[in-house]
Amino acid sequence: MTIHERVEKVLEKIRPYIQSDGGDISLVSVDEASGIVKVRLSGACGACPSSTATLKGGVERMVKAEMPEIKEVVAV
Repeated sequence: MTIHERVEKVLEKIRPYIQSDGGDISLVSVDEASGIVKVRLSGACGACPSSTATLKGGVERMVKAEMPEIKEVVAV
């Protein structure tokens, strides 16, 4: 399984929680060399003031817990 597929699998676990708040998350890219994952938050999460907390406190924490090679998750 590629790193991209592994990240997508983690996002699939997170997606229902984000969707329950009226938003969604999609994987944009994974830079394997730098360990940076880029995601797009949409719907209510795209404009929500607490989306940064969701991204860093939830999404990034879960991705890094399952994939230590990932250094950061950023929204684009």
